[in-house]
Amino acid sequence: MSVAAPGPAALRGIDLARAVRVMLPAVMLVIVACFAAASPTFRSGGNLVHVLINDVTLPALASLGMTLVVSTGGIDLSVGTAADLAALAAALTVTQGGDALLALSAGLAAALCVGVVNAILVAGFGIAPFLATLGILFIGESVQQLATNGGAPIYVVSNFPPLLDRLAHGAMLSIPIPLILLAMLSALTRLLLARTAYGRRAHATGIAPAVARHSGVPVRRVLAITYILSASLCGVAGLLLLATVKSYVPLSGNAFLLDAIGAVFLGTTISRDARPNVPGTLLGVLLFGVLRNGLLLVGWNFYWQQVAVGLLVLVVLGVSFGVRRRGRE
Repeated sequence: MSVAAPGPAALRGIDLARAVRVMLPAVMLVIVACFAAASPTFRSGGNLVHVLINDVTLPALASLGMTLVVSTGGIDLSVGTAADLAALAAALTVTQGGDALLALSAGLAAALCVGVVNAILVAGFGIAPFLATLGILFIGESVQQLATNGGAPIYVVSNFPPLLDRLAHGAMLSIPIPLILLAMLSALTRLLLARTAYGRRAHATGIAPAVARHSGVPVRRVLAITYILSASLCGVAGLLLLATVKSYVPLSGNAFLLDAIGAVFLGTTISRDARPNVPGTLLGVLLFGVLRNGLLLVGWNFYWQQVAVGLLVLVVLGVSFGVRRRGRE
């Protein structure tokens, strides 16, 4: 039996699909080349390290948690809340004379509480993830305001535990510890999604939860694990933030939220089936960090930086969705 060769339309569809998957890396290369030509400071090694540590590491950790949640078809608006409450608990522990291990334990426990509550609301009571995590976001903001007498920062510069300081500013084999932590957690998250039964079940839940449930997938358990893992990753981000600035500023973790959502959806463009994935998410976070850093160095203020980020997201996602829709027609 002879098999007909694909026609021109099919070949164009294949070419367009490939073009979409390389669009995000191509945009990154173009932006880097433009800023490198425009600013000598941008292409310096010190600036690269600054971008990776200060503009990428913390948002990337929150984005890893968001990647897990979006893989199950949900959304987690409380990623900043988990980070903030972890930093708050650790800061209060340090100010009361607690050591580094106790502070880290308290911070992770606070973040874990956020994840457990989200799990109960979403997996236990069946509340829509958007509504459940939005409620936790509001409650978390109020808790922070109440704990700090209306939003006063907590400074922990004096008697700051050396282990916490090393966590943010130390290095191993000349590699900053925050980057090592990010690499390890990124590898574990990717392994979890790509190579484990949990990852297969999470993707199945995200694609068709009813079908997954009827196929024997423990959807509720998968959702519960996902929200707990997301909050735990965000808790690590909050602890690193506290260790970096040696102070706690209420609601500062909310800055991670929009970047996490944007990075995850930008990252889906490099996937063949448009699914959330760790490499794509990290590339999205890096793109945001490089863009903001480059615009700052060429003289753009914060507000215009946000405009540029928004336009970038619209263009990349708009082209990606448009091409994929055309390929399905």
